[in-house]
Amino acid sequence: MAYIRKNQARLTSAEKRRFVNALLELKRKGEYDEFVRTHITYYVSDGGSGLRVAHMAPSFLPWHRRFLLEFERALQRVDPAVSVPYWDWTVDRTPGASLWGGGFMGGNGRRSDRQVMTGPFARTNGVWVIKEGEADGDFLMRDFGRPRNPIELPTKAQLAWAMNDPVYDTPPWDSTSTEGYRNKLEGWTSATGNDRWRNHNRVHRWVGGHMLGGASVNDPVFWLNHAFVDLLWDRWQARHPRSAPYLPERQPKAGHGPQHGRIAARYEAMPPWDAKPDELLGHRGIYRYA
Repeated sequence: MAYIRKNQARLTSAEKRRFVNALLELKRKGEYDEFVRTHITYYVSDGGSGLRVAHMAPSFLPWHRRFLLEFERALQRVDPAVSVPYWDWTVDRTPGASLWGGGFMGGNGRRSDRQVMTGPFARTNGVWVIKEGEADGDFLMRDFGRPRNPIELPTKAQLAWAMNDPVYDTPPWDSTSTEGYRNKLEGWTSATGNDRWRNHNRVHRWVGGHMLGGASVNDPVFWLNHAFVDLLWDRWQARHPRSAPYLPERQPKAGHGPQHGRIAARYEAMPPWDAKPDELLGHRGIYRYA
């Protein structure tokens, strides 16, 4: 029977507590940091060499769907009633949103060093110690809205700009693709300043601190952001039922640009699981969104 992923704003106090407790137990056991290391390993930029599956590539959505599933299964080994909630950042747009309460994700970092001082993931509680990725300390950092260079969370209009594109992805299949749903949702552009970041990327920039870069999994809000991104992929498929659910169908030919061998086509394996994008185009029977 499919379990439910809920909007974080509709979680009961008991549901929030169970989710947080499962997170803390994974961290205590060392399993959480394995997920951080996986994301760091597969966060490969356009300028790097080799296969690119987690970001700046068509497989951004199916790769993170599988990543979320693996994490959710780990949580459920601790507490079978737990699932990953989602954060609708077009609605809950301020530091005062319930998401950032002391009993859930905790609040912003302090001004001096961006260290999170409230909530269950504060270093002062002695449990959430940052061990993976470069940082100025072993404490969780956030910098809501980046006051030194202010940025806002994505708006409904900015999200609609992505959702209305009927084509899943387009050449050159990387961060420079100017058309296609995948990159419009992932959020890479050639603009300057804060206009450079759209949708998913803008959320990472707004939270700041550890949410910047490959080690972003260190902040548990990473999962709530990506659960919403996963939900949006569902909505996009429902809105464009005649569109190919994943592109490219086949690997770009050698000699036809730099992406040959650097991306996963629809029926090609994505490490580290050898799962194919085609196997992750839906999740019926596993979970559903409420």
